[in-house]
Parts: sequence; structure tokens; C-alpha cells
Amino acid sequence: MPLSDGSIRPIFAGWERYNERLIDGLRGRSAAELALSVGAAYLPIWAIAGHTAGARVYWLCAVFGEPGAETTPFTDPTGFGWEDDLDTPRSAEELVWALESSWRIVAGCLERWTPAMLGETFRRERRGQVQLHPRQSVLVRLLAHDAYHAGEIALIKGYYGLPTV
Repeated sequence: MPLSDGSIRPIFAGWERYNERLIDGLRGRSAAELALSVGAAYLPIWAIAGHTAGARVYWLCAVFGEPGAETTPFTDPTGFGWEDDLDTPRSAEELVWALESSWRIVAGCLERWTPAMLGETFRRERRGQVQLHPRQSVLVRLLAHDAYHAGEIALIKGYYGLPTV
């Protein structure tokens, strides 16, 4: 099946399953379990999961202008998000909502975007410098970001004898 005229969803097949496994690993977890980390200098599980979801909304909505931020906990994806507020731990239900709602944005992009669109670049200004980011680069970055943090959560859970992701 030629992809040049169709969705890029087949290229990223399987990413949704990783998201589902991450959600399954968080669903129903207690506040104490979600507060676990590998040390005082490291983020707890809940903040890592929130950061993972928030990054999706930042890149896809704030940088690329995709719709949907208002349907997530990250309605201002360029601002200080609740995943950054370490004084306000988030519940399993909130994390599931964050991951599910941010995934809907990812899924929409994978469905609407075509291979021909992957080379399009978007401008982002950060710390006074202008950076250009191609769609393909950011999608690969988000997939790797999801995998990295899911692995981080799995390691923390395993360290404490909890079922891993």
C-alpha cells in the first residue's frame, strides 16, 4: 500500500499500544505508589507520567498548532503545567485522563498527516533563538520520549516490587 497519499498511521503502528500499557500500569495506583521515585533528586512516577502527556500537547498544539489542548489538562501548553507543580501530586485518574486525552491529539495527527507533510518545518523560539522542527523529527522525538519515560516508570515500579509497565 503506497503511503504517499494516505495517513502516516501505519508508519507509527504500535505506538498506541505503548500508550495503553503505560495507562494500564498507572490505572488504580495509590497516591503512595505514584509518589515513588528513585531518590529525592528525581521526579516521582506521577510527575513523569504527567510530563510525558504534557510534552505531546506542547509539541503538537503549541508548536504545530494542532487542535485539542482544551480537551486535556494542559490547556495552556506553553505555560507552567500541573505536571510541573511538585507540591500538588496527581491521582491515577488524572494521569489516565492526561495520557488518554493527549493520545487523542497524537492519534489525530497520525490519521490526518501524510508522508508528504513529514518534511514540513515549524518555527519555535526558545531562549531567544529560533529553531525549526520538521514534523517527522518531532514525531520520532515524541515516540522516543514516551518510551524513555515509560521505561523510567517501569524501573521505579520494579525497584519497589510493583508490577512494571
